[in-house]
Amino acid sequence: MTDLDTHLEDRLLAALPSDVDYASARHVVERGSRLEVRNGVVEPSATAHNEGVMFSVWVNGGAGYAATSDLSVEGLALAVEQARGWAAATAGRTVIDSPPLLHTVGEYTTPVTDSFDSLSLAEQVALLVDADMALGGHDRIVDRSASLVRFDIQSLLLTNGGGRVAQHIRQVFPDLRATANEGSNTQNRTFGAGNYAGQGGVEVLTRHGFRDAAARIADEAVALLDAPNCPTGTMDLILAPDQMVLQIHESIGHPLELDRILGDERNYAGTSFVTQDMFGSYRYGSELLNVTFDPTVPGQMASYGFDDDGTPAERIHLIKDGILERPMGGTISQARSGMAGVANSRASSWNRAPIDRMANLNVEPGESTVEELIGGIEHGVLMETNVSWSIDDSRNKFQFGAELGRVIENGEITHIVRNPNYRGISATFWRNLSGVADDFTVMAVGNCGKGEPNQVIRVGHAAPHCRFSNVEIFGGES
Repeated sequence: MTDLDTHLEDRLLAALPSDVDYASARHVVERGSRLEVRNGVVEPSATAHNEGVMFSVWVNGGAGYAATSDLSVEGLALAVEQARGWAAATAGRTVIDSPPLLHTVGEYTTPVTDSFDSLSLAEQVALLVDADMALGGHDRIVDRSASLVRFDIQSLLLTNGGGRVAQHIRQVFPDLRATANEGSNTQNRTFGAGNYAGQGGVEVLTRHGFRDAAARIADEAVALLDAPNCPTGTMDLILAPDQMVLQIHESIGHPLELDRILGDERNYAGTSFVTQDMFGSYRYGSELLNVTFDPTVPGQMASYGFDDDGTPAERIHLIKDGILERPMGGTISQARSGMAGVANSRASSWNRAPIDRMANLNVEPGESTVEELIGGIEHGVLMETNVSWSIDDSRNKFQFGAELGRVIENGEITHIVRNPNYRGISATFWRNLSGVADDFTVMAVGNCGKGEPNQVIRVGHAAPHCRFSNVEIFGGES
C-alpha cells in the first residue's frame, strides 16, 4: 500500500464508531477505460475514476447507511453521523433485531496471466483497427465497430470488530459488431452480444477467439440478408451458450433473488413467481437441470473471495437434478426469511448499499456432445446470440429473440435463418430441457439493473448448449 492508502485506512478505522452493535466502512476505487474503432475511425478514448466510501451502522435494531466522496477526516465524520442518524430513526422498525454481519478477514485478487501492461496503448488501438478492418470486408456492411472496455476495481471493507477484506478485481469487455443492409432489410451480428467478457488480462481476448472472430461476424451478418425468415411452429430448440446467458439471467437468476421473493422489488422490476415454500421440493426443470451459484470460477466476471458484507464466497447448488434447493439471499435476507442463502450481497458502487444480486450463475454441463443434441432432432432450430428480450413482472412468461438461427432437419443443420424468436413459461420451459451438452462457455452480462436507487452491476453466466422440446418458435418480419 502507498502512504496515502495507509493513511486513508487509518482515517476509516478512526471514523468507525465503537459504541454500536456493528459498523463498517466500504471504500471502493473504480478505474475504467474505453477504446473503440468504428468504420475505420479511431474514436476518442475515455477514462474514468470513481472513488468513495459507504458507512453502515447498526444499533438498537436500527440500520443506517451514508456515503461520501469526501475522504477527509471531516467528510468521513459527517457520513458516520448521518448513518447513525438513520440507524436511530429506524430503531425498532427493521425486520431483524440485530445485525447478522461478520467481521471477516481476507483478501482476493483476480488471477491475471497476461497483464495489459504488456500492451502499449498504440498496440491496443492497432488490435482494434485490425478487427474493424476485418469487419468491413463486404460492400453490404454499413456499420461496424471494435471496442475494448476495462475496469479495475479495488475495495476495502473494514468493520468495528476487526474485520478487513481487501479485493482487487480486473474486468475486460471486448466487443465486435457488424451491421449489414440491403434495401429495407438490416441484420446485425455481434461478438456474443458483448457477453464474451470476464476477469483477467489480455488472455480474456483469446478465450473466445476475439482476434479471429471479426471476419466470421461480417460473413454471418451478410449471409443473414439472404437467409429466409425463421420458421414458425412448435418444435425442438437448441440454445447456444451466448443465448443461454439471457435465458439463465431472466428466468432463473432474477426469480431466485431472495429479496425479490420477499417482495422488495415490486415497485421497480417486478416480483417473482417463486415463493418460499417451493424450496426443497419444487421441480424447476427436468432432472438434467443443475444450476450453481459460484463466485469461485477463475476468470468469470463476478468471481470474488467475499461479498460486500464480508461473507466468504463458495460454490452452492441452487437447483439440483431439477429440484429447487436454495435462493440467492445474502446474510440480511437470510436473517429475515430464516432460509439458507449464498454470499451475494453486492453493491454496484461505493454510493450504493449491498443488496441480493446474481454473481456467477451457471448451468452445469451434461454428458452429451453438441452433435448428439442436434442428431436427436427431427425438426428444430439452433439459436445463437441474444438480440431482444421481454419477460413479465413475475419473471415467468417470456419472449426472447436471437441474432441467428440454424434450421435442423433429421438430425442435421441445413441452413441459417434470420429473425429467430421463441416464447414460453419459465417452469414449463425448463421442465422441457431434454439435452445438455458437455461443453461449458464462460460469459458475462454487463448491464444488470435492479434496486431503488438503481444499481447496474456486472454478473457472470456459464452454460453448455442446451436442447428444449415442444417450444413455440416464430420468425420476425421478413
